Amino acid sequence: MIKGLYSAASAMVMNAARQQVLSHNIANLETPGFKQILTSVEDFMQNQSVYSTAQNLTGPVDYIGQMGLGSQLGPEFIDYSQGPLMNTGNLLDFAIQGDGMFQVKTPNGNLYTRDGRFTRDANNTLVTVEGYQVLNSTGQVIQLPTGDVGLAPDGTITVNGTTVTKLGFGVFTNPELELVHSQGNFFTGPAASTSKTVPQVVQGYLESSNANPTQLMTQLVEVSRSYEAAQKMVQNNDELLGKTIASLGRIG
Repeated sequence: MIKGLYSAASAMVMNAARQQVLSHNIANLETPGFKQILTSVEDFMQNQSVYSTAQNLTGPVDYIGQMGLGSQLGPEFIDYSQGPLMNTGNLLDFAIQGDGMFQVKTPNGNLYTRDGRFTRDANNTLVTVEGYQVLNSTGQVIQLPTGDVGLAPDGTITVNGTTVTKLGFGVFTNPELELVHSQGNFFTGPAASTSKTVPQVVQGYLESSNANPTQLMTQLVEVSRSYEAAQKMVQNNDELLGKTIASLGRIG
């Protein structure tokens, strides 16, 4: 009975945590370059179960197996698959096709992002929507003279047809292991690329979120139902425990 409470209560906690992650993914469906968070479920605790005909387990026992005490949220994973490209027509909107990330300078150090919503600030510096400075291939801040900006597939930036600089990228062999989600749409990782893949970038496009709204809503409904079922189990076990205690009290 107590084990049933453990299992049901742990399922409630786990599903509540999964619901938060799914809600976060749903809230970022319209965020360019957003990479959805995937969750995993694992056993909360395993108890060894044995059987014995002797009182107080003083004699030989038979090993039955492992009995679980519920579930808990396992490690979270970032899905780094590419989202669909969206045509914006904005000359300072950049999107990477395939592997790679833009490198930007922030108060917390250099970070990586797939969000290519760039603009010029008051000093003609290329910055993100958060105001972070975009870096070039040598790790320097990008200054853009006044004029029409062009972008080659290899990241070379021109203004009025004159080459200015080349975008800086981070490309990683195992992003799942090398990158760590930092804040918002940004990731921390190695200071230099670990892959020799050459990123391809397009101008006037943004990469959409890679989260699928239909799948997310389906998962959210399933999680909500699982939470309600676990909640009902907690209530039933609590009522049964109360009746047991009351019955034992009358017997005494």
